[in-house]
Amino acid sequence: MIKVNEKIAIDHGLKKDEYKRICELLKRNPNITELGIFSAMWNEHCSYKSSKKHLKKLNTKGKKVIQGPGENAGVIDIGDDDAIVFKIESHNHPSFIEPYQGAATGVGGILRDVFTMGARPIANLNSIHFGSPSNKKTKSLLRGVVQGIGGYGNCIGVPTIAGQTSFDESYNGNILVNAMTLGLVKKDKIFYSKAAGLNKPVIYVGSKTGRDGIHGASMASAKFDDKIEEKKPTVQVGDPFTEKLLLEACLELMRDDSIIAIQDMGAAGLTSSSVEMASKGKLGIELHLDKVPCREENMSPYEIMLSESQERMLIVLENGKENKAKEIFDKWNLDFSVIGKTTNSKNIELYFNKDKVANIPIDLLSEEAPEYDRKWKKSKLPQKIKFKKKDFKNLKITEVLKKIISSPNVCSKEWIWEQYDHTVMGDTIQKPGGDAGVVRVHGTEKAIAATVDSSASYCYAHPLSGGKQIVCETWRNLISVGAEPIAITNCLNFGNPEKSENMGEFVECVEGLNEASKYLDFPVVSGNVSFYNETKDKGIKPTPAIGGVGLIKNYKDMITMDLKETGNIILVVGKTEGHLDQSIFAKEILNEKKGPPPEINLFNEKNNGETVLKLIKDKFIMSAHDVSLGGIMTGIAKMCIKGKKGVKFYKFKGLIDKFEYFFSEDQGRYIVEVKKENFEKVKKILEKNSNHYDLIGEVIGDNISINNEPTLSVDKLTEFNKNWLNKYMVN
Repeated sequence: MIKVNEKIAIDHGLKKDEYKRICELLKRNPNITELGIFSAMWNEHCSYKSSKKHLKKLNTKGKKVIQGPGENAGVIDIGDDDAIVFKIESHNHPSFIEPYQGAATGVGGILRDVFTMGARPIANLNSIHFGSPSNKKTKSLLRGVVQGIGGYGNCIGVPTIAGQTSFDESYNGNILVNAMTLGLVKKDKIFYSKAAGLNKPVIYVGSKTGRDGIHGASMASAKFDDKIEEKKPTVQVGDPFTEKLLLEACLELMRDDSIIAIQDMGAAGLTSSSVEMASKGKLGIELHLDKVPCREENMSPYEIMLSESQERMLIVLENGKENKAKEIFDKWNLDFSVIGKTTNSKNIELYFNKDKVANIPIDLLSEEAPEYDRKWKKSKLPQKIKFKKKDFKNLKITEVLKKIISSPNVCSKEWIWEQYDHTVMGDTIQKPGGDAGVVRVHGTEKAIAATVDSSASYCYAHPLSGGKQIVCETWRNLISVGAEPIAITNCLNFGNPEKSENMGEFVECVEGLNEASKYLDFPVVSGNVSFYNETKDKGIKPTPAIGGVGLIKNYKDMITMDLKETGNIILVVGKTEGHLDQSIFAKEILNEKKGPPPEINLFNEKNNGETVLKLIKDKFIMSAHDVSLGGIMTGIAKMCIKGKKGVKFYKFKGLIDKFEYFFSEDQGRYIVEVKKENFEKVKKILEKNSNHYDLIGEVIGDNISINNEPTLSVDKLTEFNKNWLNKYMVN
């Protein structure tokens, strides 16, 4: 047995004072297996030791919230005894080291979080972020991640319905891969991870345990350096076909009352699953590790407890149900082994070949895990850039539009999503490329809309404003497809929390997203924090990814962004102030990266969103799209591309410059298409609800016509929009 000392503890990612505290709590030195367990449960990834003080402030309750944070995933009520289970999680570090398996196992892990709760997965989404296109690693990382996401999701038979991809040099040394899954369940068949009862059998099911993924959770809480290749053994290896068998076997077992508690073996594997189940039930747990099915010879207790081999579950069963459960797992050709029992010891007690190899009070791993109040630095709102008329001299709107529509962060991401199966299961009614993906609730008229968004530039410029903005963006995307927003999940990707600037970004982003979440009644029901996203002391821009879910009561009322009919008129709902700071226009055209993000007026966000939703329900809106990156002109261009129709803009009479009007990124705005005969009715509703609106043009044949400028064909525009990523990935 290895003799544990301070150096070995530090090699496990623990701090000196944390190791000292462990020895004090145990009243002895831990052995190597116990040290491994502490290092897993006390690391940032599992304990949230730097973030939980701030996460406790989040708005997590709402009329439709069945389960908030603290379980495998959040759960919301969608009526008719139906519920949606959903969550987003990061798999950043593994995906940078080994992009295919890192991304694939990220998808596999989030799928298990959802079906662990009794829900059949119905949709996947992802938010993926890569370095500068000119960085030599970007192309291969992008290719590997996309193949990994598609390889796992396509094989297991769950559609990928939406996502987001961005490029920024801050991700050169640390890409982000955030995976989200939604599942459908009956409200009376939701399963939880809280163990209950004494001497109840603890069952291991799924794949065999191997040495892959050992220290995966610890690696996810570490910074990268030049020795990154050495971390490859900590990346898990996934098998979607086994996961499909595990999914079906678990759902079959869940049909009766056999299961007391169930937990997937995700980060920290058997360690976290057993400790979390016992901790929630305020029980002890006894495990016999020689009964764990292993695929490699001579695995030690330490390796068995810390392995993150995929496609495994831990279940607490009712007594006497073991044989029936085993029959189910045998039928699906999966391992099934009774490896222990619940006890009243309130300890985790591990045996291997009859020897007791670990004995730790559960509370020391959960309740006594460190909670830090890190120092943090408040961000100042940057000074506004004073753009002048001469900055826009010699610019033509159509030429600017061509450049923006083909820029890496605005261009079509079809090359990515066409590699995902988005129609499997037969219920996808809005595919990727719109404001949100939409799936019908099978056999009903209801549909679920889901979207995922983030905005690192805004958050980097001013974290508080950026945090608010990204929640509002998610809200607008759901409304734009006709869905009533219900709740969100968040994946908070940040740099090193031990640096006060990074911790300040985290604290203020959380404060901003919480403020917007409360005001919009858009609660946070699940999520994940990913810190230490940095290489050689250079961290990423703060990137909170927000996944939103909403309900469309009748799927026939769903709205898409493609322009529908020649002669219809186009309105912008919401006021345009001309905010260009931090916009794509400022960066791509004027090469200006400074300035504050756009202001967020939560009253206007709510008022404009609710009015647009009412207009959709009253059947007045033919197509809709929220105004985001690239402003009004970019938004309309995307509607033209989708609908293969053009737009004739009315003569511009704005009080601000036309470039400020068409390319500013002021928040809270929607572009909507309305029939001419309905305009007066729509106008009356907008004026009654005090919604500012601009009548800006009408749908025409197949060109974009702007004042005195040459027309731009929609075919040409489509070419500019689609070509950049295709050419980049081929060349």
